Amino acid sequence: MKKIALLILFSVMIGVKAQQRLPLYGAAVPGARPVPANYTEETLTDNNGVLKLSRVSKPELVVYQPAKANGTAVIICPGGGYGFLSIEKEGYAVAKKLNELGITAFVLKYRLPNSAIMQDKTAGPLQDALQAMYLVRKNATIWGVNPEKIGVIGFSAGGHLAANLSVHYRDAKIENSGNISLRPDFTILIYPLISFVLPTHAGSLNNLLGEEPALEQKRYFSAELQVTEQTPPTFLVHANNDATVPVKNSIAYNEALTKKGVPSEMHIYATGGHGFGLGNKNLPDNWFERLTNWLKINKLI
Repeated sequence: MKKIALLILFSVMIGVKAQQRLPLYGAAVPGARPVPANYTEETLTDNNGVLKLSRVSKPELVVYQPAKANGTAVIICPGGGYGFLSIEKEGYAVAKKLNELGITAFVLKYRLPNSAIMQDKTAGPLQDALQAMYLVRKNATIWGVNPEKIGVIGFSAGGHLAANLSVHYRDAKIENSGNISLRPDFTILIYPLISFVLPTHAGSLNNLLGEEPALEQKRYFSAELQVTEQTPPTFLVHANNDATVPVKNSIAYNEALTKKGVPSEMHIYATGGHGFGLGNKNLPDNWFERLTNWLKINKLI
């Protein structure tokens, strides 16, 4: 489908900042099974009033365009242990913050792995991340985006997805007739799950790979084992006292990047736990300010 037709046909106004909601696939979703009648998307609200989504079967991009775009774009992968999406705290709020820097933001509402709706549930999220990169780069001029300044940010399990996009972007899991590069130009990982062979988040592992995955599968989805010299430059944030995703995940990825000569910057905070989103309330330091400096140094803003 042509670029303009795609945007006109599937765009829906959903607010002041979020201008468009686009389905990832113009035709059938690859590898999908017919969605059971009782399998419907659910909106959840946690004890803090934060919006979450579960049972996602229809992947979308939600586009947030800044008042004055600088050409840089970021695809946002919310976390949620591959069981739900923290779509507001680690999605929409992040998009608005990136807009303040002139960055065009794309919140990825990716499918959550489930054999009821997927032929291979391990492939679904990564397919969606690859397709998101394909769409953003293919239609870059329409959004005023520089196709050489498209990055990805991920939180927790969304960080696992972002890291796997950054190391598996050559995998042919989607149709790419134009042979468009699916490599992010930079990667931002916030308290990311990286490895399934190091101490890990058991819920994410079970949700994505099942209770008894083969070692080969666990290694494939352990991004620290898949880093090459072409892996994108990376910015990492983690807390030492993260009891959900051990800080060793970020440390291992940073070490792998350094070994391959890939530029990286890592900030490890003494406290903060897991899931602090944009604000680590335990410390006066603001990781988003550190990220802003890194983006400036790398001439992305």
